[in-house]
Amino acid sequence: MEIERKFIPKNLPENLNQYSFHRIEQAYLNTAPVLRIRKQDNTYILTYKGGGMMAREEYNLALNRKSYAHLLEKADGNVLTKTRYLIPIDDGLTAELDIFEGRFAGLILVEVEFDSVEQAESFTPPAWFGKEVTYDKRYHNSYLSRLE
Repeated sequence: MEIERKFIPKNLPENLNQYSFHRIEQAYLNTAPVLRIRKQDNTYILTYKGGGMMAREEYNLALNRKSYAHLLEKADGNVLTKTRYLIPIDDGLTAELDIFEGRFAGLILVEVEFDSVEQAESFTPPAWFGKEVTYDKRYHNSYLSRLE
């Protein structure tokens, strides 16, 4: 189960280079249900996501580089590229700050994953998080992948 809330940050934390990060490339084989392939640094993953906005089923399966490349040729729409910074916040949580590149350069999102719906609902975001877009499909990566 994936339980997350998503925001458009008002500003960025200072000294982003002090945080660990991942280089991510991802594409979609299907968007309903979501079948996503992702290259994260040197790791390759096939992900299934069920329906839902804040909470939904999610299953990950490992791929190798060759399988990822094969599936990438079959992907529909836009390939998304971004740098994801992992920023510790209160209560042992981590803010995942995504800075998009390429076609979506300028788009910045931050999301937090939770262990339960109750934890997600009681979360008070830091002021820098800005506007919440958890329930706005336009900020789902699968939606971005379909934009023409």
